[in-house]
Amino acid sequence: MKLYFSPGACSLAPHIALREAGLAFDLKRVDLGTLTVEHGGKLIAINPKNQIPVLGLDDGQILTEVSAILQYIADLAPANTLAPARGAFERYRLQEWLNFIAAEVHKSFPAFFYPERGFSVPAARTHLAQRFDYVNHVLTSKRYLLGDAFTVADAYLFNVLSWARPANIDLSRWPALNAFMGRILQRPAVRAAMTAEGLLAAAA
Repeated sequence: MKLYFSPGACSLAPHIALREAGLAFDLKRVDLGTLTVEHGGKLIAINPKNQIPVLGLDDGQILTEVSAILQYIADLAPANTLAPARGAFERYRLQEWLNFIAAEVHKSFPAFFYPERGFSVPAARTHLAQRFDYVNHVLTSKRYLLGDAFTVADAYLFNVLSWARPANIDLSRWPALNAFMGRILQRPAVRAAMTAEGLLAAAA
């Protein structure tokens, strides 16, 4: 498999999941400024959406969208319990969290990084604060989003919360979120992914 990524982008969550799952994969770095892949070629030739992450499968197919890629990776290594079993009600809780993170957290951050798109930074800040209040409340009584076990939803939440610092959002206002970030950062697979992407020093 090949993971097309850019350091610190939303491809970090699948990168973490691949390492947590113990799967073999190659990293293909994408320059988000030019949308070109290392060693040549345009991203759009690989993914018509012209976005990352992209998971290139060994049979030539590609899979896109963070939530779909995360669930696929989890199902390749079921013994690692990165997702509840398909058909179990808790699997829908996982999907609930993945959709919440994608729609309510992930999609609010571009306001801070792409001012040319016309987003309202104050509105995004208010929206995120409300969502952080909710997740902080949940994590006050849980180690991870689904309870005691790390899942791919935690990888995704960690990924998007890592953008708080460059967006000048102080997570100390949400102590359970802060503690969650510290716990996730101690996981060997997370540290390996961040080291490979050159992010570990910045997270310290």
